[in-house]
Amino acid sequence: MSKRESYGAANLETRAAHAGRDPEAHHGAVNVPVYHASTITFPTVADLKDKQARRFDDVYYGRYGTPTTQALDRAVADLEGGHWCVSVGSGMAAVSCALMSVLKAGDHLLMVDSVYWPTRNFCDTLLRDMGVRTTYYDPLIGGGIRELIEAETKLVFTESPGSLTFETQDVRAIAEAAHAAGALVALDNTWASPILFRPFEHGVDLSIQAATKYIVGHSDAMLGTITMTDRALFERVKTVAGQVGHAVGSDEAYLGLRGLRTLPVRLRQQGETGLAVARWLQGRPEVARVLHPALPDDPGHALWKRDFTGACGLFGVLLKPGPSPKAVAAMLDGMSLFAMGFSWGGYESLILDTTTSITRTAGIWTHDGPSLRLHVGLEHPDDLIADLEAGFARLTAGA
Repeated sequence: MSKRESYGAANLETRAAHAGRDPEAHHGAVNVPVYHASTITFPTVADLKDKQARRFDDVYYGRYGTPTTQALDRAVADLEGGHWCVSVGSGMAAVSCALMSVLKAGDHLLMVDSVYWPTRNFCDTLLRDMGVRTTYYDPLIGGGIRELIEAETKLVFTESPGSLTFETQDVRAIAEAAHAAGALVALDNTWASPILFRPFEHGVDLSIQAATKYIVGHSDAMLGTITMTDRALFERVKTVAGQVGHAVGSDEAYLGLRGLRTLPVRLRQQGETGLAVARWLQGRPEVARVLHPALPDDPGHALWKRDFTGACGLFGVLLKPGPSPKAVAAMLDGMSLFAMGFSWGGYESLILDTTTSITRTAGIWTHDGPSLRLHVGLEHPDDLIADLEAGFARLTAGA
């Protein structure tokens, strides 16, 4: 680490601006250069063997990292409060790599019932075929998770807030119960990013992010990260990532680093705008409930206020029963600022109909009306509200 990298700033805004940078090593360049490299050559046999022995920390072969990807790993680990990070090609790659690094045939996984659907699908197909048994649990279980832990339970997986329904989990209580039984804890920290939730201060062992979302922040690169504080766990994850062929392109890593520099500013703006839109939605006659943990009447607000330092721009909306699928389609089809598209975390606002996408097996989802997921971007809240107001007019006309 150079003098430039050892800045030691306590504030996340400063860390985001400087983490992973080393201008002295790159002729004074502010940004880490993009290294396009697969083959790395060595001047001597001794040097080759030395780099091979230090493959977890040095540049050895392109699949295991370049100076660009390693800069991203250092920066994300710094911001999340971890010691090591492994970057992979997508958020789903980060989830699957973390799970395969910890679990083997005969093991038992406790998976939160509100998890991102592709994670559920991985557990119910590929992980099952590998001989790993998954039990889904109520996201609000808290310390009661201890009742579900078995001798074979090796990992408890959390996602807070939950995907589509935005329940806030008591990660601290879950981690205490899991660790007492000898199990590890993983967290999908994508909603909060490294800025809004400090995973390792709450007992998390593996923090997973779809860096495609807020870290990249511009809807132009696929990226995932796995951060940890334990060296042995890092080497295990890094080994599995290499064995299954995960290799982050240096261009994508560069875009992730670029996004990190403005992450605190973007999150603050999108969080404020998101709350403004959410509060407006609470007053609409078509809305039954807004699913946003930063709202005081949200069931998870107390936990969110205890554990999080802010909110992002992603939340859900439950509409009152009545509108037909055709009416909902009319609302969404005519939006001018809210686009329909998967993913989120970029500068643009998005909206999706999630009515048929909410899956529960540990409990029952009881809402009878349509549901939406909104991602609020960097547009002005008045313009977004006007777009939604016109959308509600179409919804009512088509109901």
